[in-house]
Amino acid sequence: MANAVYGKCREAWLLNNIAAPIDYDTDTIKVALVTAGYTCTIDTDQYYSSVTASVVATPQTLASKTGTLGVADAADNTFTAVTGAQVTHLVIYKDTGTASTSPLIAHIDTATNLPVTPNGGDITISWDNGTSKIFKI
Repeated sequence: MANAVYGKCREAWLLNNIAAPIDYDTDTIKVALVTAGYTCTIDTDQYYSSVTASVVATPQTLASKTGTLGVADAADNTFTAVTGAQVTHLVIYKDTGTASTSPLIAHIDTATNLPVTPNGGDITISWDNGTSKIFKI
């Protein structure tokens, strides 16, 4: 599967029909390292609870977020001392504090250096500096 914005997220942005609207620049937006145990269903997966069983390490908050012309960007993220299963996906979501109400935003599985096998060291996510940055809507 290619990198994509979740269908329910696109729907929420277009129809404003979600209980917790997503405001990318002001909400707490996180990125999770995810294993192959998660099978992404891009059009129907909606909440972080569908991903949690396959998460490696503590999700990191995106900082210095921008959304110029519908292109999401943020500062790079570093996960420290990561151990566990091979990471095959990155999942971006709005953290509401409850997994079952935290909407999924974007799924990334074709980033540079993915998959990566944790070895106890740090894993740094260097977001793309090209035209699409993290994702584009």
